[in-house]
Amino acid sequence: MNIKNIKSAFPIFKQKINGKPLIYLDSANSSQKPQTVIDKISHFYSTEFSNVGRSVHTLAVKATNRFESTRDKVKNYLNAKHREEIIFTKGATESINLVASSFGEKFINQGDEILTTELEHHSNYVPWHFVRQKKGAIIKFAPVNEKGDVEIDEIKKLITNKTKIIAITHISNVTGAIMPLRKIIDLAKEKKIPVLIDGTQGAPHLKLDMQDLDCDFYAISCHKMYGPNGLGILYAKKKWLDQLQPYQGGGGMISEVLKEDVTFASSPTKFEAGTMQTAEVVAFSEAIKFLESLGMENIQNHENEVLSYGIEKLKRNNSVNIIGDPKERGSVICFTMKGIHPHDIATILDDDGVAIRAGHHCCQILHDKLGMPATARASIGVYNSKEDIDVLCSAIDNCKKVFKI
Repeated sequence: MNIKNIKSAFPIFKQKINGKPLIYLDSANSSQKPQTVIDKISHFYSTEFSNVGRSVHTLAVKATNRFESTRDKVKNYLNAKHREEIIFTKGATESINLVASSFGEKFINQGDEILTTELEHHSNYVPWHFVRQKKGAIIKFAPVNEKGDVEIDEIKKLITNKTKIIAITHISNVTGAIMPLRKIIDLAKEKKIPVLIDGTQGAPHLKLDMQDLDCDFYAISCHKMYGPNGLGILYAKKKWLDQLQPYQGGGGMISEVLKEDVTFASSPTKFEAGTMQTAEVVAFSEAIKFLESLGMENIQNHENEVLSYGIEKLKRNNSVNIIGDPKERGSVICFTMKGIHPHDIATILDDDGVAIRAGHHCCQILHDKLGMPATARASIGVYNSKEDIDVLCSAIDNCKKVFKI
């Protein structure tokens, strides 16, 4: 498949928005879906649907096999060591909540410290806030510098013998900063501190290898990876899953239920309570096939080319202020325009068929640090091109005309 013609694989681009071709620059929020993923969901519901792991009839066996083969596909895609290390969740948010709840309950006590950063999405802060409230723990924030990076030295300074876990993003969804994960994980290993990575922005754009990266937990949002909504993945090292108690109780995750006691299944089953989102899991296998057919290195090169072009072109517009200048940037450009609220920018751009996001992007701590309530964000996916950036810049010029700046 050729990236240059990739828009044809996505049916949503056949329509027009306000009479203009759709320019979708909101993939950091959620990506569009290729036809193969949409077809897989439809086919599964039409011809193969059943609950998984519950019955022995033909449809149930087929659905269970499809479900578990996706787990194997994810395991191989991430280069996890064991298939039991792949847990299906409702999203990256639930993946992080699972770790915060189960790990926090067992290993975090009053006065213990959780180390995170000022870059984090609320999904990688609020669950740890719950632990802080319940256990009397302390959350420390490694500061972001004026470039939008968090330096390894700032993390090093905050580690103490009370640090129980480091929870950090892979790529900031505001500054685009790619975190120095290898250095952070190596540092944590010296101190025997586990590391959780919020990979919602990393997984769609970078090649992942869990055995090489060697983090303890990695949370993925499938709807940002050209897959279905309502589905996430938690990669967790088997040594932790064997020790942690389930996050939720219900059907499917048990070994034996008696009036006097309940024993739990082994991983991954003990962390997948209730009826799972079977169609979404099955369809996610098509999203992985889509990414593999293009090759993550090709995707990364293409997106970096579009990103660099976008930054250079926006820099030439003296009405635009780009947020952050990190050493390594992922496919995100946040910006402001003097005298125009980001919501107004997004509304006017929509008139030209350009979809961006405006707001604090679930990063209020970072926006407070930046001294601004909101920013406009253009984020790049595999289907974007330099021509899309040209349309974005033209729409920004129209925005300036409306506000007479």
